[in-house]
Amino acid sequence: MSTQLLSSTLAGRSSDRSAVALVGVSKVFGRGPDAVHALDKVSLTVAPGEFVCLVGASGCGKSTLLSLAAGLDTPSAGTIDVAGLGSPALMFQDPALFPWLTVAGNVGLPLRLRGMSRVERQARVAELLRVVHLEEFAKRQPHELSGGMRQRVALARTLGLASPVLLMDEPFGALDAMTRDILHDELERIWTERRLTVVFVTHNVREAARLGDRIVLLSSRPGRVVWERPVDIARPRRIDSPEVAAIAAEVTDRLRQEVRRHGR
Repeated sequence: MSTQLLSSTLAGRSSDRSAVALVGVSKVFGRGPDAVHALDKVSLTVAPGEFVCLVGASGCGKSTLLSLAAGLDTPSAGTIDVAGLGSPALMFQDPALFPWLTVAGNVGLPLRLRGMSRVERQARVAELLRVVHLEEFAKRQPHELSGGMRQRVALARTLGLASPVLLMDEPFGALDAMTRDILHDELERIWTERRLTVVFVTHNVREAARLGDRIVLLSSRPGRVVWERPVDIARPRRIDSPEVAAIAAEVTDRLRQEVRRHGR
């Protein structure tokens, strides 16, 4: 078997043990002396239904890892296996809504591109907007919504892909603290109800401790898995709880050690 595998070509190979499996994954951009080694022999397994948060210094390859898992790029070495039918769903920090479409139009666009009939699409969009509590805003334009509401629209659109695996690249990073806290609750509810597997990239260690079942720390470039921390706090959690703060402090200490090591 070739060491270079697109995750999309492997998506149909479900596993009893993992929803996402990376084995010895490396990624190099460019060639020769100017080559950038983004990831180096990363191995990571995410169980079905698990919520894993990836943290690390800027440029450590977190977003690259998600792009590879989503099938948007090919690893330079190693294998990626994503369970389920079709590619995993990927959500970015920028909601990337089309300003000329309504909320319903934005959520329904991927469904239309997949050939779903208008009647089916309307029913599905209505269901998705109910999931994110935006059913009353179906006919609004993106500019009429707050930042948090636009992210809810993006989440509804992502959920419309009906993938059991959700990859999230700092989706709440640009939001204020209160809106982010509300969306944490919403995401946790949806994750629980739909039994999704989530791989969530964040720079916010409190966010990681608030949401994750497990926190994975990547080293500075090239990115390697250097530390993992199970989050053994009962749900529901609050981001300002002492338990979350204690784990966030522990993760921060490890992150500082890694940044100092890289800086020497």
